[in-house]
Amino acid sequence: MTWYDDATGERTELSGATLDNWVEKTANLLVDGSGLGDGDQAGVLLPPHWQTAAVLLGCWAAGVRPIATPAPVDVLFAAEARIAEADGWSAGDRFALNLHPFALPMRDVPAGWQDYTVAVRAFGDVFPAYPRGAADWRQDDPFGLKPGDRVLIDAARHPDPADWLLAPLAAGASIVLCGNLDRAKLAGRIAGEQVTRDLS
Repeated sequence: MTWYDDATGERTELSGATLDNWVEKTANLLVDGSGLGDGDQAGVLLPPHWQTAAVLLGCWAAGVRPIATPAPVDVLFAAEARIAEADGWSAGDRFALNLHPFALPMRDVPAGWQDYTVAVRAFGDVFPAYPRGAADWRQDDPFGLKPGDRVLIDAARHPDPADWLLAPLAAGASIVLCGNLDRAKLAGRIAGEQVTRDLS
């Protein structure tokens, strides 16, 4: 997975092994750190982003169902910019994400919250049940992706994780996820990233 934010100039590239490491640590955070498992729910107030991919896949691996509408949940993940929205949620553990391109710690962690990127690093790299949990989320591939495709995705046009995350992964494709896509850069990015499918 490669992440771009054209508003800030960020570019973060993760190999499959690196993303897998974040996913397994997140699953262990949920199971060993928060005592969660099958049937529990996680609130997710996060935009399309590589860290969001780690959180969602970690939830599914642990059997924890991610939801995006206010409800009582067992754990809550929120972008720093969306902390105020969390007031309407009843939750157990709360993890804030500043979505720094290199996953650096937050400068100021809000009261009652933990910094996800700090907390998750304390947990193991192996989660034996992974992968599982997302089978019912994506039943088809609406884009006709094929194994080996390199797919560029406009995060604003495809904000649903079923589209920007699960469809490519289920097809065996790699992802170039673009936030705040600057269309003036599109042709160069398609060439530079060796994109085979453009979903912008």
